[in-house]
Amino acid sequence: MSFLSDLSAQSIVIVVCVALLLGMAKTGVHGAGMLSVPLLAIVFGGKSSSGLMLPMLLLADVFGVWYYHRHASFKHLKILFPWAAIGIIAGSVAGNFIAEDIFKIIMAVTIFGSLITMIWMETGGREKIPDNVYLGVAAGFLGGFTSMIGNLAGTVMAVYFLSMRLPKNNFIGTAAWYFLVMNWFKVPFHVWVWHTININSWIMALSLLPVIVLGAFLGIWFVKKMSDQAYRWFIIGMTAVAAVVMVLK
Repeated sequence: MSFLSDLSAQSIVIVVCVALLLGMAKTGVHGAGMLSVPLLAIVFGGKSSSGLMLPMLLLADVFGVWYYHRHASFKHLKILFPWAAIGIIAGSVAGNFIAEDIFKIIMAVTIFGSLITMIWMETGGREKIPDNVYLGVAAGFLGGFTSMIGNLAGTVMAVYFLSMRLPKNNFIGTAAWYFLVMNWFKVPFHVWVWHTININSWIMALSLLPVIVLGAFLGIWFVKKMSDQAYRWFIIGMTAVAAVVMVLK
């Protein structure tokens, strides 16, 4: 895995953009995180990028929890957490047998599948989805699995939180706590099972911390300008952009 100084100028620009997007994503511009996944995969590939992004996510998670922690729905989190942990364990095992090309296919299918589901919900399908524990179990497991396979839980959890009709601030606060806990849970698997995190990963993340902080405050400002309905469609729009980037790369 290359360190920042070893990258080309184009790759450095992409990595800096990813750091900015991650900061924005953790303070409410949720779709920005979806876009950052295929962007970083352009530079490092699917599996390596999932490990490289994790230290940046851990730093960015702090700002999301700091600002929105009071808005979290712990009713939903207590269902999601145990099944997400199982999904992460399953993903860490499966990842050892998945080739890089398959990683990219899984990433593309997850993004496109989430996009189609989001649009379906916003055009009438949402009323057909019940708020029950089984949906939370499925979302928790898939969120954990896809989080490990390419840091794509953002798309899965966006579908779940939208289907639960969570208002804007509750959406952000619940997602902030979910990802803070799950991302720390993933660290041992990336370090000792996949070997995709090393000292250079953390140095890169810390060197990009000012960009992540800037993104976090931009995200707070941006979200305040949007209504709940506009926010929902913004998430869908950013998911669509991420899908296009995934296809074009």
